[in-house]
Amino acid sequence: MPLKFHYKQLPNGLDIVAEENADSHSFAAGLFVKTGSRDEDAPINGVSHFLEHMMFKGSDKYTWEDVNRIFDELGARYNAFTSQEMTAYYANVLPEFTERTIEHLAHLLRPSLRQSDFDTEKKVILEEIAMYLDDPGHRVYEKLMDVHFGNHPLSMSILGAAESIQKLKRDQMAEYFTRRYGPGNMVMAVTGRLDFDEIVKLAEKYMGSWPRVDAPRHQPEPMYKPQQIAMTDPKLNRMYTMGMTPGPSAQDDRRFAARVLADVIGDSDGSRFYWALVDNAIAEDADFGFYPHDACGSFYISLTTDPDRTQEALDIALKELNKAKNDLNEDEVERAKNKIASSLVLQGEVPLGRMRSIGGQWIYNKEYRSLEMDMETLMKVNRQSLQQLMRDYPFDPMTIVSLGPGEAKE
Repeated sequence: MPLKFHYKQLPNGLDIVAEENADSHSFAAGLFVKTGSRDEDAPINGVSHFLEHMMFKGSDKYTWEDVNRIFDELGARYNAFTSQEMTAYYANVLPEFTERTIEHLAHLLRPSLRQSDFDTEKKVILEEIAMYLDDPGHRVYEKLMDVHFGNHPLSMSILGAAESIQKLKRDQMAEYFTRRYGPGNMVMAVTGRLDFDEIVKLAEKYMGSWPRVDAPRHQPEPMYKPQQIAMTDPKLNRMYTMGMTPGPSAQDDRRFAARVLADVIGDSDGSRFYWALVDNAIAEDADFGFYPHDACGSFYISLTTDPDRTQEALDIALKELNKAKNDLNEDEVERAKNKIASSLVLQGEVPLGRMRSIGGQWIYNKEYRSLEMDMETLMKVNRQSLQQLMRDYPFDPMTIVSLGPGEAKE
């Protein structure tokens, strides 16, 4: 049977989007909030991610033990994530557990924020920050976002700095939550086998009393400039290099072409970077990718090399980007499209994948796109559209950040 799309907005402003699949054997539900690190002020940087942890500490009705126990009783596949631009909480269950899942997600998104839990979880967050600081790739990425976006909100770290987390107060978190986590800035996405009228009744029952919030997002124009930053760490014996340059936004249909281009140039297997850098043992890893953000986007290079071959690898990578502007061929474009199409279909075959797709799409664009719509747009990409994309976004200006051996400095 064909899939059916449904939409309803509750009186309090909560958007409900659904993709009904009568042939599915499971049900997925998620609550997506249009808030992330880019919506934080510097003194509370990291609060969105911290809140993700606090949601699982329980509501006025449930303790943290209840939260996990109930999900386990439902046999749920459940998780949450925080990005620069959204937070999401979701579960995939059998259809007979639809009401209990929606009720439980509703309680999850109304946490008690108990002071004792806040104090305990702060230590966990600080340990997580310390762990990621031991990851050279993460350190380079954090610095790259900071330098590339400068004063733009996308420069804010998802985890936050240890200093901002240490100083964060429970009441600051509660104020941020009250201001941003509510209808008007949130969508419930459901997919799979479902009765949409029943879904609306359940949403009204468990979320209809939530107060609406007005949480506009600050959208300044990024001020890009070419720059290069070198960091050193005496504990390292490899060089980690990343470059970032402007690309299409999450609202731009050219994002489909950008994804194809990223696959042609820098996929982990069979791409131009692979043959020029990895297959020739010039770089251990060489990737070229694409990030579509809200109102802006980025292409990025990522290289892991022997320090003595870093400049050689970077020169080859930049040369490959310039070559691609003139010598793309239809065969490699078609191969990339087919790989991406397979990925879209495989993800779209399960309600959990579709739920994440339509929930994220609604957060960015308040728009529903079926899998068929995405496939049709993808298949229209060709060599000419990729060449036009590279004229529109010519990989300039570029920010380059490296981290490798040497005396300790930032």
